[in-house]
Amino acid sequence: METELQSFIQDASYERSLSDNTLASYERDVRHFIRYAAESGIFTARDVKKHHMARYWLVLRQEGRKNASLSRYRVSLRAFFRYLMDKHLVDADPTSEMDAPKPDSPPPLIISAEQVERLLAAPERTEPIGIRDTAILETLYATGIRVSELIALEVTDVHISLGFIRCAAGSKERIVPIGRSAGAAIETYLHSVRTVLSRGETLEQALFLNRRGERMTRQGLWKIVKKYALAAGIEGELTPHSLRHSFAAHLLENGADVRAVQEMLGHAGLAATQKYVQLTKSRMKEVYERSHPRAK
Repeated sequence: METELQSFIQDASYERSLSDNTLASYERDVRHFIRYAAESGIFTARDVKKHHMARYWLVLRQEGRKNASLSRYRVSLRAFFRYLMDKHLVDADPTSEMDAPKPDSPPPLIISAEQVERLLAAPERTEPIGIRDTAILETLYATGIRVSELIALEVTDVHISLGFIRCAAGSKERIVPIGRSAGAAIETYLHSVRTVLSRGETLEQALFLNRRGERMTRQGLWKIVKKYALAAGIEGELTPHSLRHSFAAHLLENGADVRAVQEMLGHAGLAATQKYVQLTKSRMKEVYERSHPRAK
């Protein structure tokens, strides 16, 4: 297959005007497959079948290749065999059923307790919007609820004296505890700011209102978090969901039962919550290795 590879690279260079980096990637990836095929007793492109490609795909996964690398291999091999199809050098494309892997998801951003304190202290609490934003940030971190759940909160969903909020996710409802700090921030917002934002009208029952007296939007919430993350000097792409991640991680770090955290987060199964257990273990190891005098 070496001859076909060289023809493919020349064609891609002259006919398709691809960059040097792309050509090098094509050549490297296809040559990797050619070596694998030779080791499996396959020496001509016509002899490569779909089950050979499936086995090669499995080998790549077993080698620990990340999804980004798998996607690159797939693109290179599909381009190679489509070229061979166009030139009538193979009768069928063995890559036609190679599934595109999902992109690798970066680990969720979890900020430290000290960073949370800086974030919560960032709004100007002498201004109405700052008081509202304090209540929003406190609620996100105190409850771990999703953005969609927060903007769906009604005034009647908040029970500060009893220490909980009622949270609706589609057709499901759950009760989530809310701490004293968040409860106090919501109470201050309700008594001194919400009436101002609603202009005295009672048509809108949403808990958190924007400057026009309307229910907050997802985009509005994201802008609020980004604004105060910048003010607090927090690096990375902090989002409302980052506070949900941090809520879960901090609870588990301090000994909370994983099933209780699962219930508070509203996860249908335990597997979604278990990822925070693994992240917490990794964070503890990093702290130990960085801080313990005999860890290095």
